[in-house]
Amino acid sequence: MNKTRFHDYGTQAVLLRKKRILVIKIISILFPFLILGAAEGLLRVFHYGHDLSLFIPAPGKEDTYYVLNPSASLKYFSNEQIATTGNRELFKKVKDSGAIRIFVLGESTTIGYPYFHNGSFHRWLQYRLWHNYPNRQFEIINISLTGVNSYTIAGFAKDILPYQPDAVLIYTGHNEYYGCLGAGSTDKIAGSPWVIDLVLKLRELRLTQLMGNLIRKIGVPGTPAAGDGKTRMELMVANQQIPINSEIYKRGIRRFNDNMSKALSLLDKAGVPVFIGNLVSSEYDLFPFISVPVDPVKYPGFEKQYQEGQAALLKGDSTAAQQHFLAANGIFGEHAGCNYYLGLLSLQARDSVAGKSYFDNARDFDVLRFRAPSRINDVIAQLCTRYKNSHLVDIKSVFEVHSLAHIIGNSLVLEHVHPNLKGYSLMSDAFYQALKQEGILPPATEEAMSYNSMTAGMPLTGVDSLAGAYKIANLKRAWPFNQGNKSDTTIISSREEQLAYAVAFRHTSWAEAMKELYTAYTRAQDWEAAGKIMEALALENQTEPSYLDEAGNLFGQANNILEALVCFKRSFLLSPDFEKARMIFVLALQLDRPEDALPYLDYAIANNQRQMNLQPVRNYLLEVMALKQAMQKEPGNLHLLNKIADAYYKMGNTVGAQHYVEKILQVEPRNIEALTLSNQLKKT
Repeated sequence: MNKTRFHDYGTQAVLLRKKRILVIKIISILFPFLILGAAEGLLRVFHYGHDLSLFIPAPGKEDTYYVLNPSASLKYFSNEQIATTGNRELFKKVKDSGAIRIFVLGESTTIGYPYFHNGSFHRWLQYRLWHNYPNRQFEIINISLTGVNSYTIAGFAKDILPYQPDAVLIYTGHNEYYGCLGAGSTDKIAGSPWVIDLVLKLRELRLTQLMGNLIRKIGVPGTPAAGDGKTRMELMVANQQIPINSEIYKRGIRRFNDNMSKALSLLDKAGVPVFIGNLVSSEYDLFPFISVPVDPVKYPGFEKQYQEGQAALLKGDSTAAQQHFLAANGIFGEHAGCNYYLGLLSLQARDSVAGKSYFDNARDFDVLRFRAPSRINDVIAQLCTRYKNSHLVDIKSVFEVHSLAHIIGNSLVLEHVHPNLKGYSLMSDAFYQALKQEGILPPATEEAMSYNSMTAGMPLTGVDSLAGAYKIANLKRAWPFNQGNKSDTTIISSREEQLAYAVAFRHTSWAEAMKELYTAYTRAQDWEAAGKIMEALALENQTEPSYLDEAGNLFGQANNILEALVCFKRSFLLSPDFEKARMIFVLALQLDRPEDALPYLDYAIANNQRQMNLQPVRNYLLEVMALKQAMQKEPGNLHLLNKIADAYYKMGNTVGAQHYVEKILQVEPRNIEALTLSNQLKKT
């Protein structure tokens, strides 16, 4: 029998004591984390702080739709007062079968500044897709924010993956230095990329938000605050001079490359096609904001030659001016202003190649980095070759083709980087062509809407364009443009101008302005214009069929049958019913599109609450389809044309019947069958 010796009891006691000490140490280490975890839990229970998820259930439609979280930007902005919110574009929680879901990522240009709403390129694209694919559901969700840069692109790219994107459109880069977290921004985080990633992750915690709020209440010296008379542009700039190839300049390029690589790698691995637009900015019509100061000791003679060049320009002596600026540029070649003058003078000498080169230099040497340097476009192009699912959308080339001497200026860009309405339409066309080329868009079943048809039909009003103009005029009064006095007045006379001014300065909402225009147009019985307003509201509220129904009715009153048909088809897609189906097949038959009418007629027969006798209509419709097929072999057969006209007449489609009667009488004015039917049509 084994007996425990005395020293064994001592050993066990020592071991037990060591275990207790270890447990105490572990508890001591974990206790602060337990306290922090409990505090975090309590803050969440009492709904303190912000949920920074990218999407939230749409208020009022929580069971069906998601929408961009207006607090999502707070993860990236250190200063909550200047944080921005984006669009309110709903998309379904359960993606419809056959739906094509496209997310749009970027900054102020991508969201459509200064027009927003239907001025943005993605709304132009949506309008065109509505017309080219009226039976197909497209969800284009723009989650762009003003004042951000590639950090949000990287973050949002990861966050959208669970929501089944079919494609992602990206346009970003101009804010890389002064957007939130930018290398030259007041709203930046010092440290290496992993430190920044850690801080962004910590900002999701309610405890971190509480600490941030306490710090802001106490106040941090030197922290810019909104409402002190400065624009967001001015509030976010820390380094007004970032020379080319300086350390901050290189850091901005590196971070853009790293963030975009991170985003594209994630999307590439998920098999999501990405379409990235290269960047455009004004060159011809924008003198550089700030040129780097030139050291007179290191570069003697530069200032003298530069000033003499300016003096020669004032005298109108372009030859002497060019000589002086060339001499100055030979002494120091990285002066933005000098390169800009040489660009102008080269164009005057009809040397557009040299002019473009100088203007490119002027942009790249502008040390106030509100315009992305060309190196950013180089990075975009390189990334598109690195990732097989990333496709370059050459917006820059499109803008250059539509610009005088292929140098971009105010014919397409409003100030420094934001396109005008024509510019946004060109952006939309560039993305549309790229989507079509890569097979994201299915083949159009009907005649595709051309670019010119899109620009002619897009439901934009004078209020939209004027409101944008007023915003830009106000922007240019402030730093860094400083064009005009802040006390300058704008002459406002017409009601349209009054509404635009009210929208621009947030005295009324865009929706209220549209409703007032709608009321004015309906009182004047201008059904076409009223229909366009309803169509504009439908683009803004793409889950609401009522706007499309009203637009369809108004276009019908204006005898714009094609536009009415598109609106009712879009509404049917959202909320199918018998009346819409009946309206669609009637309009389609009036446009002589029996193949288009058939599925809606079949739906109406299957859901015939009004007990209408529609089977004879279907029989005549099938007869017309067979006759039209026979016509392809005998296009000049007047007998077949008469039979089509007669079938249309018997089904009650007098518009279609009249169309064919006129075709016959143009060929044979005394055709007995056509003349007989024509007389019958006159009696109806």
